[in-house]
Amino acid sequence: MDKTDAPDQMRAEMKQIETFGSITADTGSGRNIHCIVIVGQIEGHQVLPPQTKTTKYEHVLPQLAAIEESPDIDGLLILINTVGGDIEAGLAIAELIAGMKKPTVSLVLGGGHSIGVPLAVAAKLSMVAPSAAMTIHPVRITGVIIGVSQTFNYFEKIQERIIRFITKNSNVKEEKFRELMLCTSELAEDVGSVIYGEEAVEIGLIDRLGNLSDALEALHRMIDESKAEKERKTDGNSTEKQAEKQ
Repeated sequence: MDKTDAPDQMRAEMKQIETFGSITADTGSGRNIHCIVIVGQIEGHQVLPPQTKTTKYEHVLPQLAAIEESPDIDGLLILINTVGGDIEAGLAIAELIAGMKKPTVSLVLGGGHSIGVPLAVAAKLSMVAPSAAMTIHPVRITGVIIGVSQTFNYFEKIQERIIRFITKNSNVKEEKFRELMLCTSELAEDVGSVIYGEEAVEIGLIDRLGNLSDALEALHRMIDESKAEKERKTDGNSTEKQAEKQ
C-alpha cells in the first residue's frame, strides 16, 4: 500500500469502528481477524434513546453473514461488555454466531449480563476476564401485559428457548443454570444470580479465563487448525480424483 493511502485507510477504519463497532485486522501472519464489539444495550425493534449506548442487530447480522462468506477473513473475535437488552435481537445474533463455520472466540470484559450470556457462549471458544461479571435471571418484559395464563406461558417458552441455547452451546448443567436463574437470595430486589469469571468457568458456562492476548492466541491457533483441515480435505479429494482417473 502506498504511504499516501495510509491516512485514508486509517480514517475509513476509524469510521467503521465508530459506525459499526468492528474492524478487520491484518496481522501480517497470513491470518486476517475481524473484531466485533457488543456493548451497551442490545437494541431490538424499538429504537432506544440517543444517550443510550447500543448494539444494533441490523448492523451486526449482515456483518456476520459477510464475515462467514468473505475469503479474506479467517476468524472472528467478539468482545462483549453488555447489560443485555432485546431478547429476540440478542438470540438472533447468538444463533448466527453459533452457526458460523469459521473460527470464533468470544471474550467477556466488564460484563456479559442477561441476554449477553447466550452471546458469550455462542462462539466456538468462550473466554471471560477474571474481573468480568455475568448476571443470570428470568425473562423480564417491560410495558403493558395482559394478566392471563397465556402471557405467563409465553414467558416460560421464551425462557426455555434461552436455556436450551445456553446449555447446548456450553458445558453448564441445565439444573445448575436454572438454580442460578431462580435464586432468591443473591440479588437485593430481584431474582437471579451474579457470577464472576472464575465461577463462570467452574460451572462450565464459559470455557476458560483469559484476556485479549489469550483470546487472540487461541483464535490464531484455531485458524491454523482450520486451514490445516481444509488442506487435508483438498489433498484427500485430489487423491480420490486421481484414483478415479486411473
